[in-house]
Amino acid sequence: MKEIKSYKDLLIWQKGIKIVILVYQLVKSFPKEEIYALTSQLKRASVSIPSNIAEGYGRNSDKSFSHFLDISRGSLFEIETQLIIAKELGFISDDFLYQEILSQIEEESKMINSFSKTLKD
Repeated sequence: MKEIKSYKDLLIWQKGIKIVILVYQLVKSFPKEEIYALTSQLKRASVSIPSNIAEGYGRNSDKSFSHFLDISRGSLFEIETQLIIAKELGFISDDFLYQEILSQIEEESKMINSFSKTLKD
């Protein structure tokens, strides 16, 4: 097993980065009038995932890290909700990318849950 020397070695951080990239790709096709609304909100929430993982890692406390993982998990649910809204409003034309992001969110949520349990043991 690879030794963790940095937050960048964490699979949950790496998957968080992947979600950011996918979200940015998806929102490119959103209506221009959504640039300061749903588009912006989705981008901020996605960036929050790996950012909070990195910040929590840097706190050097399992309790603090666990708190930041909770924030990351909340951002995942926020993105999922916003994607559902965007889909209902007809803003999403790439169904494959939409489903891929939802799948990545589900997987990331499970990974964060599992990782959080190791901090509490």
